[in-house]
Amino acid sequence: MLWRTRSHTFDLTHRGLIMGVLNVTPDSFSDGGQCFDPAAAIARGLALIADGADLLDIGGESTRPGATPVDAAEELRRILPVILGLRARTSIPLSIDTMKARVAAAALHAGADIINDISGLLHDPAMARVAAETQAGLVLMHLRGTPRTMQLQPEYTDVVAEVRLRLLAAYDQALAAGIHPDRLAFDPGIGFGKTLDHNLDLLRALPSFQIHGRPVLLGVSRKSFLGRLLDNTDPLAREAPTTALTAWSRQRGVRILRVHNVKANAQALRMMEAILHPPEPASPPSGDVPLPT
Repeated sequence: MLWRTRSHTFDLTHRGLIMGVLNVTPDSFSDGGQCFDPAAAIARGLALIADGADLLDIGGESTRPGATPVDAAEELRRILPVILGLRARTSIPLSIDTMKARVAAAALHAGADIINDISGLLHDPAMARVAAETQAGLVLMHLRGTPRTMQLQPEYTDVVAEVRLRLLAAYDQALAAGIHPDRLAFDPGIGFGKTLDHNLDLLRALPSFQIHGRPVLLGVSRKSFLGRLLDNTDPLAREAPTTALTAWSRQRGVRILRVHNVKANAQALRMMEAILHPPEPASPPSGDVPLPT
């Protein structure tokens, strides 16, 4: 299973990826705007890399439930100094978390490698063209509604079937725009227009979202459904269930884990992969081997 970005080709057959979350917003649900300052965001990104992040996902617009949208100019003002600063200091792939083609194009020009479009190509008709022309990696997520409206009584007849159908349509849309399948990954959008029961149904069905054999990205880190299950209102206190889901979801076929606490989740991922993919036994030496005397 290969996944291609502008600068890297990842073989995900046996080794998954940890995507570190870098929110350059004043209203992030998980860190309260601690990385809104560009210097702080760059320092945080480098710390995530030191902790084992394989790539970073940089976002300049909060997508928490009820979030107020920002325009493209403000989003660019937030993220461009961070992308430029990190690109000068690291070669690992950088992802831009945006629904706007203008923001994606500018981020890619500044050195990003991947577009993470939470709308799955529905928000901006130009996004597919930008991805095709730049040969960026592209994550297509399922989102019903917008971040501001998505949690206002979301309803599905069959959430697994409906999410899968939408992701299949996004796959066809991407191919029609000239995007190579090897550049695509899919995210079922846990917490984006779903109730607690919807989220659990999607987690039980994770293998269903390997659309045409493409990798699945999962983002459950610190999310509110974990708090509702565990009666916990503090996002920072949700690391244990996040890490548990990292290991469990890798066993269910997920290849890319989007997380805040990189070190703990990287350790859980590598532990699970050591169980799933034991090393090949050493080959016997060639030639005649003398019998023991």
